[in-house]
Amino acid sequence: MDHTAPAAHPGDALAPNSRAAQKERTRRALLDAALGLLAEQSLSGLGLREVTRAAGIAPTAFYRHFRDIPDLGVALVDEALGSLHQVVRALLTGAASTEDRIADAVGLIATHVRAYPAHVRFLARERHGGVRAVREATDRELRDFSYEVATGLAAQPESRGWTVRDVQMLAELYVDLLLLTATSLLETEPGTEAEEAVLTGARRKLRVVALGRRHWQDEGT
Repeated sequence: MDHTAPAAHPGDALAPNSRAAQKERTRRALLDAALGLLAEQSLSGLGLREVTRAAGIAPTAFYRHFRDIPDLGVALVDEALGSLHQVVRALLTGAASTEDRIADAVGLIATHVRAYPAHVRFLARERHGGVRAVREATDRELRDFSYEVATGLAAQPESRGWTVRDVQMLAELYVDLLLLTATSLLETEPGTEAEEAVLTGARRKLRVVALGRRHWQDEGT
């Protein structure tokens, strides 16, 4: 399972002193500075000069990488949700039993949240926030996310005989539950009773969905 997506910077594969590598480092500095600032405020209140000051670069350099703050926000959406695509791919090709898949799903989400809390917090706050471009990018990524999950679910024996619509509905249920779990984990500390309560609740909810899946019959509604 690869949890490195948000921290795996394209510039790492470039020659350290090349122009492309320097450009990527500057872009990375802007993204990291924005993430740090967004821990305490929303994207709609974030200023360009505030970001460049935190990144230690001149304001004019910002425009070599992003059109404006919403464009930077869209890049953060791509980065944050791109990493979750990797989590899903690992889950859909992982354990064969439903119970093991549930345990893996919850464990991987918990690991991901602990590794990248700033990205998860950004998504939780800005998914319904005041910046339209970011809301639209998040909705678009989540649709792609659910389509990917649906494709994996459709290939599983439990989905034999299901309609495309119902498999998609199931995928959206899983995505919503995993995002809810990730957001809830942000409010807990690792190893605490509060964290275990969130994880236990997530496993129970996923079991309910799995049970419904086994007994689902399309009534044409």
